[in-house]
Amino acid sequence: MSAKTVATAEIPPEAAVVPAAVPDRSYFWDKIHSLTGIIPIGAFLVEHFWSNSYALVSADLYNRQSSDLQTIPWRVPVEALLIWIPLLYHGFYGIYIWSRGKANISRYSYGANWMYVMQRWTGLVAFVFIGWHVYVERFLTQGRSNYFDVAATLSHPLYLSFYVIGILAVSFHFGNGLWQFSNKWGLAVGAHAQRKAAWVAGAIGVLFAVVGLLIVCAFVFHWQPFQFYAQ
Repeated sequence: MSAKTVATAEIPPEAAVVPAAVPDRSYFWDKIHSLTGIIPIGAFLVEHFWSNSYALVSADLYNRQSSDLQTIPWRVPVEALLIWIPLLYHGFYGIYIWSRGKANISRYSYGANWMYVMQRWTGLVAFVFIGWHVYVERFLTQGRSNYFDVAATLSHPLYLSFYVIGILAVSFHFGNGLWQFSNKWGLAVGAHAQRKAAWVAGAIGVLFAVVGLLIVCAFVFHWQPFQFYAQ
């Protein structure tokens, strides 16, 4: 028997066929997930906090602003395309990522691990809160709730607690998400730039939380510190 024959015989038959590598598309979907958290969902949050801030001026101005938003041409398809579909994708894909991740804060209580855990849990809370809020404001009340309807809702301690927790979760998730977005999309390259981005994103998250809580105070205590704007 020749050396060539012996070498061939020693190769297992299954080793002769090398399966083609399966392309990993998770990187693409992760990037899209990160992008939808900023555009358009982040833009929607900015607009939503801005329009609700009219409650800090007066109930009438808040009601007029709310009415104007309901009369936007093609409102339903625009909301479906720019809010509902991206929100559903971002939320459900985020849950998929959350289910695959494994936190190790019990062994390594580093700040990054805590931020990872907080981002996942606040994302879940924010998804439930925003989904419930959209359902109530856009479907249950057909967008016709006014200042006094919201104030009546927040007069219940459970709803008030749910709103406060939801606002804090959304603010943290958006702020930390901004930092992750800057890293994933190459906007902050290097440790120094990423530290700066973390401070900026953290400040934005705190700003959202403060503004959101002030808006809640406007409804709960009928507090309009900027009422002189309407005079």
